[in-house]
Amino acid sequence: MQYKSQAVAKPYFIAAIGLFIGQILFGLIMGYQYVVGDFLFPAIPFNVARMVHTNLLIVWILFGFMGAAYYLIPEEAETELFSPKLALLMFWIFLVAGALTIVGYLTVPYATLAQMTGNDILATMGREFLEQPLPTKVGIVIVALAFLFNISMTVLKGRKTSISLVLLLGLWGLAVFFLFSFYNPSNLVLDKYFWWWTVHLWVEGVWELILGAMLAFVLIKITGVDREVIEKWLYVIIAMTLITGIIGTGHHYFWIGTPEYWQWFGSVFSALEPIPFFMMTVFAFNMVNRRRREHPNKAATLWALGTGVMSFLGAGVWGFLHTLAPVNFFTHGTQITAAHGHMAFYGAYVMVNLTMISYAMPLLRGRSANSGPAQIMEMWSFWLMTVSIVFITLFLTAAGILQIWLQRMGTTPMGFMAAQDQVMLFYWLREITGFVFLIGLVLYVWSFFCKKGEAHAAA
Repeated sequence: MQYKSQAVAKPYFIAAIGLFIGQILFGLIMGYQYVVGDFLFPAIPFNVARMVHTNLLIVWILFGFMGAAYYLIPEEAETELFSPKLALLMFWIFLVAGALTIVGYLTVPYATLAQMTGNDILATMGREFLEQPLPTKVGIVIVALAFLFNISMTVLKGRKTSISLVLLLGLWGLAVFFLFSFYNPSNLVLDKYFWWWTVHLWVEGVWELILGAMLAFVLIKITGVDREVIEKWLYVIIAMTLITGIIGTGHHYFWIGTPEYWQWFGSVFSALEPIPFFMMTVFAFNMVNRRRREHPNKAATLWALGTGVMSFLGAGVWGFLHTLAPVNFFTHGTQITAAHGHMAFYGAYVMVNLTMISYAMPLLRGRSANSGPAQIMEMWSFWLMTVSIVFITLFLTAAGILQIWLQRMGTTPMGFMAAQDQVMLFYWLREITGFVFLIGLVLYVWSFFCKKGEAHAAA
């Protein structure tokens, strides 16, 4: 059953895809600056392009999560959203604040931006991924609280399901751990220690709960498997996520001045972190194999299966490759980290958002699935983006291995820039593959406008 208030998810999904395109464009700019260092300098220096690239990633994924919650929660709670008007108001506030922040990054020197936005009152800027000015951070908190109030009230007045409660737990955790972005101690060790309470406990903690809930919702809808079966899987997955993810934070504490027992805690528990991702892969394939009906939206099914596989490879396998302290000693801060980051973010959070958008957008437009040709185009986009990110990861991994050998392990270690010259071929290959990824993303957007063939009418 469709609920009228689910329509508020549509602008969130559209904004998410628009910002995703911006993120990829700035990624291509950065990739080209790796091989042609003065490209767009001084208009867009590398540090600014990187800041925009990573901030757009975070913001568009949050837009996707919020859109997914506004679509999922009314259906799970079997009631209309508490306040659609509040949801739309927060959408525009979040979008305008995000856009102004990006414009600030691109037009004002970062130090000047810090002075203009009250960083001397409460210093929160200058840290990787948390570069947002103080007013933006405050705005994010206001938007998050209004969003959580809206969906929490919806759940309270309607049916409570495991999926909606796990999603709520993940979203409340996201908001709570973001508060550590306001804590910026002058001691560098303390700064890094608590910085990971946002960065790690988001992407390797509460975001995984959101991922699990979204994937479970889509699998129920496209497979018809009993809710009880899917919920049991979900409980086991989130238990393993929390057990491994929370203590696994220690793999970021190896070399920042913390006690050495973190090398044991971090190594052991982060080595277990691939388990929930592997379980998610088995979960997705198991549910599709046990399906009771053939859903007309084949593309959404493909995205759901791909999410399980790619999150396991990116977050699980590539994370495990360099998570043990004796290995991390050499790999820390190299292109190995970038390889893991690219595939993990794509496999887990990018793909689950695209899964939800692929499933929900046709329904929001009055059909159960897009037309056959549109779905074929969308499947092409899946394979182009997914194969591209695999090759990007492989090229960065090769660059990282060569970088480690030349810069950190050889008998006569090279300087950083000399080592970078030696891995230039891999940077060129990464850039070319990035353009293929962009083609796949354009096809994904285009598939929603493809008019050929008959669309499947909504049930």
